[in-house]
Amino acid sequence: MDAVDVSEHYEVTSIDSPPSLLSIVIDTNPRAWAALDSRLSLAQAISNILVFVNAHLAFSNTNQVAVIAAHVNRAVWLYPTAQKPAAAKDNSGDVQMQDVSAETNNSSSPSANKYPQFAQIESSVFSSIQSLMAETTIQDLDQVTTQLSGALTLALCRINKASQALSSSDTTLSNAAPVNSTAPPPVKGRIVVISVSDSEPSQYIPTMNAVFAAAHNQVAIDTIALAGDSTFLQQACFNTNGIFLKASNPQGLLTYLMFGLIPDTEARESIITPTHDTVDFRTACFCHGKVVDTGFVCSVCLSIFCEPPENAECLTCGTVLALGNYGAKPAVVPRKKKKKKKIVNGSGREETGSATGTPKP
Repeated sequence: MDAVDVSEHYEVTSIDSPPSLLSIVIDTNPRAWAALDSRLSLAQAISNILVFVNAHLAFSNTNQVAVIAAHVNRAVWLYPTAQKPAAAKDNSGDVQMQDVSAETNNSSSPSANKYPQFAQIESSVFSSIQSLMAETTIQDLDQVTTQLSGALTLALCRINKASQALSSSDTTLSNAAPVNSTAPPPVKGRIVVISVSDSEPSQYIPTMNAVFAAAHNQVAIDTIALAGDSTFLQQACFNTNGIFLKASNPQGLLTYLMFGLIPDTEARESIITPTHDTVDFRTACFCHGKVVDTGFVCSVCLSIFCEPPENAECLTCGTVLALGNYGAKPAVVPRKKKKKKKIVNGSGREETGSATGTPKP
């Protein structure tokens, strides 16, 4: 029939784009937010972040989101939260039932004017933040930095878990193709960090390990620095092809999110994204944890030290370092003295040996 029919036939195929997983890391340092409260409070910031989350989910019904709090002493999931344990069973195997009316009175009924998933995320984030702040002790308030490396690790684990779940649903063990490191990941994962505190020098190594893992898995790390000196996050954005924004006006957090960070990594190839001119590439030494401009690098394990280690032995791998003539006094070569010209009668001419000057015409 195709030979008789002169019309052209086209096979229409639809290629769905892979889902996008957005992981948001919120810096919840109480001291930093207290200093920023006059311009932007934590509650207002979370409300703006939830609008950004809803916009991300509205792009596609396959998009996913995760919210993590980087606190002063730990990293906590804000969404999704841990599931409640199953009801206990008695000796006969029956589950103890609870009164439905009591549970209904405690839980507020969902609003008909709000999308159920948006309402679920909002309720989970606000309740988790309140629990986190209630568990914060007075000793925790002395900390001026946060556990950023732990929050980045949780975000990467979430993205990796989603990628494996999607890959296992598409392929089986019998017809699985060999892994190609250059192939695009099944999930377009990216991490957005809302930073308000300084970078902790002691967390340089775990933070950089998380950054290199993100770069290997093609996960971009974006950052909005509302306050503080986020040195390590600048390097994280540079190494993962992310976007770093230094917010001069924290009140416009929603504007920075919607206009600067709403496109995913695939959409950024077709638009002009915000750029950061200068990147602080300073590192933290392995011996004292201080941020240094220049230092000593081990030629074997690339460990960095702010001063030569004791006995010239690397503290990481134990390699004896050859410092050469470091610390020796430089050889000083005396300079030859030049003969000074004698000034005669206020002029710069050399002395000719005559007591009188040259007669004038």
